[in-house]
Amino acid sequence: MLKTIPLVALIRVEAVQPSLHDNTADLDRLKAALTESLPAQLRSCSVHIPFACIVEIAASFRAADFTGYVIVHYEHDHLVLVDFVAEPPKSLPVLALDLGSTHLEATLLDCLTGDTLARGAALNRQVTHGADILTRIHFAERKDEGGKGLALLQEAVIVSINGLLDELCQEAEVKAQDVQAVAVSGNTTMVHLLLGISPRHICREPYIPLVNAPDPFLAQEIGLKLHKQATVRVLPGRGSYFGGDLISGILATGLDQAEETCMLIDVGTNAEVVMGNSEWLIACAGAAGPALEGGVARMGMRAASGAVEHVAIDRNTWQLDWRSINETPPLGLCGSGLIDLVAELYLARIVDLRGKFQSTFPGQPAAQRRFVKEHLLEMGGEQVFLVVAAGEAGNAEPVVLSQLDLDAMMRSKAAMYAILVTLINQVGLEFSDLARIAVAGAFGKHIDPQQAITLGMLPDLPLTTFEPVGNSSLRGAEMILLDHTAFARSLEIARKITYIELNVNQEFMIRFSGSRFIPHTDPELFPSVPSFR
Repeated sequence: MLKTIPLVALIRVEAVQPSLHDNTADLDRLKAALTESLPAQLRSCSVHIPFACIVEIAASFRAADFTGYVIVHYEHDHLVLVDFVAEPPKSLPVLALDLGSTHLEATLLDCLTGDTLARGAALNRQVTHGADILTRIHFAERKDEGGKGLALLQEAVIVSINGLLDELCQEAEVKAQDVQAVAVSGNTTMVHLLLGISPRHICREPYIPLVNAPDPFLAQEIGLKLHKQATVRVLPGRGSYFGGDLISGILATGLDQAEETCMLIDVGTNAEVVMGNSEWLIACAGAAGPALEGGVARMGMRAASGAVEHVAIDRNTWQLDWRSINETPPLGLCGSGLIDLVAELYLARIVDLRGKFQSTFPGQPAAQRRFVKEHLLEMGGEQVFLVVAAGEAGNAEPVVLSQLDLDAMMRSKAAMYAILVTLINQVGLEFSDLARIAVAGAFGKHIDPQQAITLGMLPDLPLTTFEPVGNSSLRGAEMILLDHTAFARSLEIARKITYIELNVNQEFMIRFSGSRFIPHTDPELFPSVPSFR
């Protein structure tokens, strides 16, 4: 059962019957009865009834003989009374949505119990107009397509959300028109496209979005097919590259309420990092994600079925083992698989500290030489490392790592570490001062922190410091719906954050250059990692 008051609540009311001695109007009577029945935390809230609901609510209230249940939505300092029913409904559904650039993930929650009624994911149909954020920003500006690039992108995501909502409602056996509210967590560009407002200035200096914190609005205003009074709350962002998805992560991990200094890392299209505690928060974001999300590496892919997520090389027997997600035929390498592979190749001395393939080195064992001969091959005029041969596990194509893939990986890992160092230097701390590092998303779910440390992507800290937290973006959106105070808390988080713009940060560029080696140009920063120099 819920221990908090949700954004949408069901409250029983029992009003005094009207009489010749009490000529209070029906809706005034209902408001008075509701105010008397409110929990103490809401007693100071005024009650509003939308004009569109007046006739239906008044008729239902009188038909039920002035006793029944009201459905109210919490709106900052007042309550919106949207419905009156004689009998309590079985559930009070609301929708939490993680608005991803490639995929949408959502949960249908019950505000009566806090239970999850259904959970699912769907492709964001905007991908037909551009696989990445920058392409979509440019598509939104197009004057062909009847000058409707932006409208097409908005329509695509609305159709995707409505389709996913229908699937969840069917699974939960509820009607879409009974869904009372939506909380949306997404990056700044995705929010602009959802709202149908131009993202043009997000990618142009000085990188200022049109809006960071949209006020709540009716779902029907953008074409979402829910209850006619259902509202949409979009988690606030803090900058062009620091959106509501990371604010959501801060909510989900409780970083803004932590007594000790902690860090949150979320790697997706960008690497977004925030650090702080209950007294202060500092954050930045940068392009460290593409190679880990399948956006750069030729064999790269998202952490989905068929992605190789784990690779190990036994340096005694020189056997290579791998595992794909759901143990299906391998299609490519996701971020964790790529990190595992490159770390293992470095420890096996098949990749040198510059991130370059090497087939021989002084003192090379014969067994290692044979292993290299079997796996380090020429394909299509380039040198590649063969992870899975074609047909080896039901796969039509071989899974390989090329030098171009390696170069992209080296840039991503360098950017990741440079972001972390730049951020922690802003406040004069050391990595050892961090009590916890929460790693969010698919990256956090699948990554082996030790392998990321080997590459010099994450700081060399005890492994217990790192905590995978799953989809914190979605979890934060769920909290907005299940706790009526959480949205105000998210706004306060956004106000509290000091945001560092890396696009013009000279220290970041210096740190980036120093991080383009395995594990680093300064191996003393990574005492647990062998140095082959």
